[in-house]
Amino acid sequence: MKKILVIEDNKEVRENIAEILRLSDYEVITAENGKAGAEKALNEAPDLIICDIMMPVLDGYGVLHLLNRHKETAGKPFIFLTAKSERGDFRKGMEMGADDYITKPFDGIELLSAVESRLKKIASIRQEFRENAEGINQFIRQAGAAASIPLTSEEREVCEYKKKHALYAEGQRPKAVYYVIGGKIKTYRVNEDGKELITKIYGPGDFLGYSPILEGVNYKDNAAILEDAELMLIPAEDFINLISNDIQVSRAFIRLIARNIREQEENLLNLAYNSLRKKVAFGLVQLCEKFKQGEHAPVLLDISRENMAYAVGVATESFIRTLSDFKAEGLIEIRNGKVFVINEKKLNALPY
Repeated sequence: MKKILVIEDNKEVRENIAEILRLSDYEVITAENGKAGAEKALNEAPDLIICDIMMPVLDGYGVLHLLNRHKETAGKPFIFLTAKSERGDFRKGMEMGADDYITKPFDGIELLSAVESRLKKIASIRQEFRENAEGINQFIRQAGAAASIPLTSEEREVCEYKKKHALYAEGQRPKAVYYVIGGKIKTYRVNEDGKELITKIYGPGDFLGYSPILEGVNYKDNAAILEDAELMLIPAEDFINLISNDIQVSRAFIRLIARNIREQEENLLNLAYNSLRKKVAFGLVQLCEKFKQGEHAPVLLDISRENMAYAVGVATESFIRTLSDFKAEGLIEIRNGKVFVINEKKLNALPY
């Protein structure tokens, strides 16, 4: 049974809404003002919130703002009740993340229709999707239908690229977000001396190329195929619509790409605070995630020492010297010039 929180200072209206919802087999909890409603939302974990705008103590906008700051309640389906119909009220609420409005007075059918459609949409968006191309496609299709988001096509284009193919170049206008189905892609910059600095290596399950689209700027780096790859292309227009047209869809879609954001934060902290040994160890562990073939087998890092050093963010000479130390400590092996990580767990736990 779905639980609905009704926040309304008018007792007659509050009880009327609660009665209609209970007759439709919903569990209902009520609050007589915004402060009490926010507390119940945090303590009772409702599936949907119906909230009046004009209330004493804390108005509806304040309730929504407060709940969006808490992980447990951020993104909960939220319907505003208002006696006003000015466009400014509607716009302000939608910008803050409200899902819908019901203007008082309203009838029971209108109320139930709004509740049912919001619960159905959130159920569709929040279901578990497999982390592969089929799952991403399914999410985009269902999110588009549930939230009436316009999409350029029903299926995303999938392309195959050969090693060394230039995916995009610095200064170009971004046209798509790329989802990596298979293979490896590197992003890099070229300094004034013509030297290449790898900024990131992407593998299966990663998204790339979305930052310039969100910022509305051209590419700030280059991308090339490091290992024969298969990519799914999400047109820039679709990506923007999925991110900006509906708060529930936006949150769910961001969760799909969030691991890239977390990795970037970890990389920055590593570069800022760690010793050389920790930087190199951290970088090798990150590379392992891209090249790993099995859980227990040694991981072959099939790129050049120079590219590894660029990816880690240290000078090549320092990187090679640290690799020699790690080899002597039994953390890696070098066979026929190739680097194999044999103790990833110990690398990840280096104390200094």
